[in-house]
Amino acid sequence: MERKVNLERIKKDILTLAEIGRQESDRGIYRMAFTDADIEGKRWLLDRIETAGLEAKTDGAVNVSGILAGKSDAPRVLIGSHIDTVPCAGALDGTLGVVVALECLRTLREQGVQPERTLELIAFSDEEGRFGGMFGSQAVCGQINPKSLATMTDLNGILLRDELQRHGYDPMAALDAARDPESIAGYLELHIEQGPVLDRTHKTVGIVDEITGLFTWSVTLRGEANHAGTTPMEMRNDAFMGLADFAHEVPRILAENGSDRSRATIGKAQILPGAANTVPGHVDFSLDVRDTSETILDELSAAFRKALSAIARHRNLMFEFQQKSYLRPVACKDEIVELLLRQAQQLGLEYERMPSGAAHDAQIMGNLVPVGMIFVPSKNGQSHSPAEWTAWSDIEAGANLMLQTVVEMSSS
Repeated sequence: MERKVNLERIKKDILTLAEIGRQESDRGIYRMAFTDADIEGKRWLLDRIETAGLEAKTDGAVNVSGILAGKSDAPRVLIGSHIDTVPCAGALDGTLGVVVALECLRTLREQGVQPERTLELIAFSDEEGRFGGMFGSQAVCGQINPKSLATMTDLNGILLRDELQRHGYDPMAALDAARDPESIAGYLELHIEQGPVLDRTHKTVGIVDEITGLFTWSVTLRGEANHAGTTPMEMRNDAFMGLADFAHEVPRILAENGSDRSRATIGKAQILPGAANTVPGHVDFSLDVRDTSETILDELSAAFRKALSAIARHRNLMFEFQQKSYLRPVACKDEIVELLLRQAQQLGLEYERMPSGAAHDAQIMGNLVPVGMIFVPSKNGQSHSPAEWTAWSDIEAGANLMLQTVVEMSSS
């Protein structure tokens, strides 16, 4: 029997879930973690799992699972993603991976397939980091502790524990979500690329081999505010000129110390005092640096520090930086990558072997178990926007690749 997903059922689920949390004013979806809309989405998913005849569960971190029991108690295969969103989101980020995982399990159940290994759909909580991390997958990996549960807040100062309690959940139960890595054979995630590569190269799927690591800095340059008309150019301690010098150094540093997978971005800057007739005396800015090699990340960090130090001396500035976050790069399991490549070839799909430049739940899970990822194209590279979309034909191809891969992983 040829196994294929039911695209019409995938369409219906995606479009139905997209209406939960949608605002008519901008057509964006507002299903941020542990808002009322997110909890409604979780209830919808539990209902869809039960309707499919699968076992539905929710753990202490409010991760939602759907289970197709296997013949043996061998380590299970997990497949999934997340259904929470950023503000003003599109319909596919995270959601696609959850809906496709559900479709894979219900397709196998309908066809009377009982896999050797148990298959589990998992929809992780708060992948988008409303509370500063990837709460659901971090809980599964045992990275949550009582202190973090007591102190995690969103940008508005709302405590995670208060949001959990508001919906009737015990925050401390999240500690019980941790899994034994010996109980999991691997984790698979299908996701939109959220970038332009597949769309521009006209490839149907991407096979991810590495998930980028990253560090983010908050950097301050301090000079001296002064009158724009009376302060000669050579007598200025202009903090903004220090930022400008540093911005021009970024391409050189990437070329000399990075790789073709390196990225560096100054995405936010504040110039103070912020008056048109005043030499800037203070600049705060962000630096986001990514690469799939931890060694290269270390080298880039050292090079950026050295450049900042040299610029500060030259411009007579003081500088300081604070590392706000660090995520270790994760390599996808070679055996899973090779399996995905082989299945893509057998299905006759045009594919690209590529890194993931964005963090996903697979990055957290990769610290615990073998992981693999499938990308499908994002139209015009757009994501985190109501314009986010993927052709149905590409979604169907990615879903069938996931189905064939899951069948093989669950039978070995």
